[in-house]
Amino acid sequence: MRLRYTDRAADDLESAFEWYEIQRRGLVFEFLDCIESALQNIISNPEMYQIRYSCFRGSVIRRFPFSIFYTIEADEIIIHSVFDNRQDTQKRPI
Repeated sequence: MRLRYTDRAADDLESAFEWYEIQRRGLVFEFLDCIESALQNIISNPEMYQIRYSCFRGSVIRRFPFSIFYTIEADEIIIHSVFDNRQDTQKRPI
């Protein structure tokens, strides 16, 4: 299946990359490895992760306080948010 990112998801990733790079040089690459691993799991078996709310499935990122929220469409997986779990849950994608 093909992946497509919403603008929000792309912005979420960009913000997280910038923040982790400031925290410790190279930490952003560790974050990226964890994101890519989670995305590979989602692509391999998109229904493996439960529906967390509404129609959004969620995959928690290993080692980092983030979750990937996505939906499964006919021919693609849409990434709606790479959500920082430290935020208020009301800010999750709707």
